[in-house]
Amino acid sequence: MAYDETTYRRQSDEGADEPTTYRANGIGTSDYRNRRRDLDPDDNGDQRTDVTTEPLRRGYDDYGRDRLGIHVGWEIVLLLAAAAIGFLLWRLDPAALKRPALDSLLVMGTVIGLLTLAAGLSMRAGVPNLAVGAIALAAALHFAENGDQGLVQGSWPALAVAAVGGLAVGVLIIGLHLPGWATSLAAMLGVIVWIQLRVQPVAVQDTYDPLKVAFYLFGGFALLAVIGGALGTVQPVRRILGRMRPHGDPARRRGAVAALPVIGALVVSSAFAAAAGILMASQSQAPIVPDTGLEWTGIAFGTALLAGTSAYGRRGGIFGTLLAVAGMTMFLDYINRRDLDISLFAIGACAIGGGLIVTRLIETYGKPLPADGVGDDWNAAPATANPNWNPDLPESWTPAVPNQARPDRWDDGPWAGTR
Repeated sequence: MAYDETTYRRQSDEGADEPTTYRANGIGTSDYRNRRRDLDPDDNGDQRTDVTTEPLRRGYDDYGRDRLGIHVGWEIVLLLAAAAIGFLLWRLDPAALKRPALDSLLVMGTVIGLLTLAAGLSMRAGVPNLAVGAIALAAALHFAENGDQGLVQGSWPALAVAAVGGLAVGVLIIGLHLPGWATSLAAMLGVIVWIQLRVQPVAVQDTYDPLKVAFYLFGGFALLAVIGGALGTVQPVRRILGRMRPHGDPARRRGAVAALPVIGALVVSSAFAAAAGILMASQSQAPIVPDTGLEWTGIAFGTALLAGTSAYGRRGGIFGTLLAVAGMTMFLDYINRRDLDISLFAIGACAIGGGLIVTRLIETYGKPLPADGVGDDWNAAPATANPNWNPDLPESWTPAVPNQARPDRWDDGPWAGTR
């Protein structure tokens, strides 16, 4: 190998062979390891192939201050869209926005809102709960069979089983560090098996009428959505809740700190889904038909994505969930009053497709601003490797002899002309 290659000249120009310069560059020293731990608290000092860029990339993406301007802009769009749908609904039937029809609309909005909160919370935690639709349908079937015992007696078993199931899924995800979507998919299939044990529609036996407290129900959902969104803007909360957001090696364990937010998010998510199913059954005038509940999973995740919740986890807005739920609820009522035969699967698919585009916008324009000298170009070399260098210092290394042809060089010899 030739010693006058550009790689060696560059190192000599930077003074990389000087001990003080080597320490200033921070590569292979305790200062560099401390820097890695500052950017990634989970870093245990393991060796990686690209140790100079990977920690900076991960620290920039995971621990910087997100920009919320994109969420504000998108929520203005959601507000205009919800207002337009409401205007179309009012033009079609002004009575749709007046009592008693408004009470039914608010209860349905609460059902969709609870499902959206369940999906959005699990996505923010980085463990999307795909079982929310099946859980809601299973809870609806249970309440339809036992509602005659009263609201509390008929609903608490469904809520308890859903919470315990979320706890079990969370423990499995943390214990074995499994992907949330795959684990919740297995849980969803198990819930569907329980649903399919019922071969006939179940008539609702309850005497509870949620229409009498429709404003309180929707108000409670709105309060949860706004408070949850506001808490999600606090950087430490976002950081802790989104600890399972994929970065680096997705199979790498996130540590014990990730256990509480993951388990808590899945327990609350499953409970929200069960509560949505109970309200769905109590409002229904028709028997509850055993099915898969996949359409409600699509509606829940589509609405959560449209609300501005990132599919990658952690990021989300403040009022987006409330506005997206209001728009989705009025849209479903609108197509029902127009007798438009549109499948909930189609609506969910379109909502998820549009929501994925919103996720791309959020990830593009909501990423943290450059900090600590780290810019968008991860592979860019520093302007000067040695901060103490000045033009008056002598060169640290000079070739002892001029370049000469060596017989042992790979590019010399009779085969050199064949290159």
